[in-house]
Amino acid sequence: MNTNPGDGGEFGQRQTQGPIVPKTAAEALRPEAGTPPPSKRSRASRSQVVVFLNFFLSVVILVVLAAGAALYFGMQAFVEPGPSANGDTFMVKPNTGVQEIADQLERRGLVSDARVFRLGVRATGNDSALKAGEYAIKPRASMRDIMELLKSGKSVMYSLTIPEGLTVEQALQRVAEQDALTGDMPATMPPEGSVATDTLRFTRGATRQQMIDKLVADQKKLVDDVWGHRAPDLPIANMEDFVILASIVEKETGRGDERSRVAAVFLNRLAKGMRLQSDPTIIYGLFGGKGKPADRPIYQSDIDKQTPYNTYLIKGLPPTPIANPGRAALEAVANPSKTDDLYFVADGNGGHVFAATLEEHNQNVARYRAVQKKQADAAAKAPGQTTAPASPDDNAGDSGENGDAGGDAAQ
Repeated sequence: MNTNPGDGGEFGQRQTQGPIVPKTAAEALRPEAGTPPPSKRSRASRSQVVVFLNFFLSVVILVVLAAGAALYFGMQAFVEPGPSANGDTFMVKPNTGVQEIADQLERRGLVSDARVFRLGVRATGNDSALKAGEYAIKPRASMRDIMELLKSGKSVMYSLTIPEGLTVEQALQRVAEQDALTGDMPATMPPEGSVATDTLRFTRGATRQQMIDKLVADQKKLVDDVWGHRAPDLPIANMEDFVILASIVEKETGRGDERSRVAAVFLNRLAKGMRLQSDPTIIYGLFGGKGKPADRPIYQSDIDKQTPYNTYLIKGLPPTPIANPGRAALEAVANPSKTDDLYFVADGNGGHVFAATLEEHNQNVARYRAVQKKQADAAAKAPGQTTAPASPDDNAGDSGENGDAGGDAAQ
């Protein structure tokens, strides 16, 4: 039995690789050298393609970071309050592109950067959604706010008001003076009484001819409608006479509660063959469509002056309307009150008193003249009064804007 561990037995067998050289204590403590680095760079690391790819990747990363930063700060600028402290109106003409709109907004101080506005509009897919028109931009409106406003098409609206009782010439003067309208006035005026008394809403750039055409069309529609609902026994032969009488009623009173009664007086007088004796018709015969100066009374000589419109001298209706009647005056004539009244005169308080007989009317006239005298005396005593007011006997009646005296007693 071999008990020597070094003899190659199975237990504790080992192979010897050579002689063991003993080390000194200093050598044993000395660290061993590691694996040395390669003496030369690998061929792949020296490749120009790798160098370029590394550079390109770095550039791409920088560009992406820069683009992200620009997008972030651009969107911040797009939604933050704008530079205009007071706001303003801004006009977008038809067929104007986003770039031109952006440049105009920047020049007007409504946006801080035209490029940001342009890119923001395009980034949101609205480069073809901005509409022509005039817009009211609020103070500190952001670029997004302005974009949404221009998308909406909610333009600034203007008003043109034609009050009841204006003549066509006076109405067209208002059209001519509205500076938000464009274009020339027509060479010829529409017929008297053919312009609607209404308020039209429009955007800047609408033409004066468009406004006039609409006013004429609206008045025709109104007259047709009211005439179609007239009382069956109305003693008026045609629509032209209907408008003429409505224009006289319009000028005689501005009181809604007495228009139909004033209309009844004139219709009753026409039925009896009596002259209308309406002061507003005298005024139109003297001054035409320009109207009477506010400080000009009606004198007795005016009443005696022959004109085609002087209903103190002519029988029946004048040849044309004397103003543009509104709906209320037209409806008053189409469906007048059922009364026997033949006269009315001002009561001194903005209304009228009515009478069926000449005697009663003369009493009403006397009371009215007493009120006039009292008012004149009070005005003469007022502080600062340097000239005496005109005597009420100097004129046939205080006509005013709506003809406050009508249906004179004289036949």
